[in-house]
Amino acid sequence: MRKKHTSRPYTSSRPQHAGRSGGKFSSRRGKAFVRRKPREVKPEWPMRLNKYLAHAGIASRRDADELIKNGLVTVNGEVVTEMGYKVNENDEVRYGGELVRPEKKVYVLLNKPKNYITTTKDERNRKTVMELVREPAKKFRIFPVGRLDRKTTGVLLLTNDGDLAKKLTHPKHKVEKLYHVVLDRNLKQQDLQKIREGLKLNDGMIYVDDISYIKGAPHNEVGVKIHSGRNRIVRRIFEHLGYNVQKLDRVMFAGLTKKGVERGHWRYLKDKEVNFLKML
Repeated sequence: MRKKHTSRPYTSSRPQHAGRSGGKFSSRRGKAFVRRKPREVKPEWPMRLNKYLAHAGIASRRDADELIKNGLVTVNGEVVTEMGYKVNENDEVRYGGELVRPEKKVYVLLNKPKNYITTTKDERNRKTVMELVREPAKKFRIFPVGRLDRKTTGVLLLTNDGDLAKKLTHPKHKVEKLYHVVLDRNLKQQDLQKIREGLKLNDGMIYVDDISYIKGAPHNEVGVKIHSGRNRIVRRIFEHLGYNVQKLDRVMFAGLTKKGVERGHWRYLKDKEVNFLKML
């Protein structure tokens, strides 16, 4: 039986343990902030081919091994299938016939607004989050880590670090996300307790890490901490009990918060934030 636990009242203004700030921010709402430039780390040569591909934003190192094994990567015109093969800085590496070059790793935190699709491209020509991060996207092949649906707002990480992206989205790492949920009516105490104890949805049981009413707010506003990455999971939890989610805002992802970042704005992560993510 899953152990029940009590929780403190959730408050969206409570600071989290990582991502408290990113650069110098004005105290006046709407003022522009100073973005920190990413620290450049020089690669070491020779470099393992899978690491080279990961640095180029092609795939994580593990997935790059599969690309190499399947003969999809060439070095100086020759197909390489050897695991652990090392390349030098001046070697010509191609994947699928396209020349690839390693990039320095960058990490961008975006405070996503509504009506933007969390993808690099959209075949229906809808607005994507890449339009909001044009400055770093022009220099680096960054991509969103995980997804937020079109109506959901809040913390979204974009990077060209395939290894870290896979780590943060893999279920075994149980990366926590914190959501501020606004419902169409007050959440009944018994329904809150049902969610806390676990619900059986059409794709299996779902457990939240924590749920509580937001201190000082009406009972149609709740905070939900969860590590599951299943599609639309927070919305589906409440829809299962007959509620409609009017607003859904992710206020924390893997310890990163949107504090100091206005809706639709972004900033680079600081070194200590990147190090924290890599230690998760």
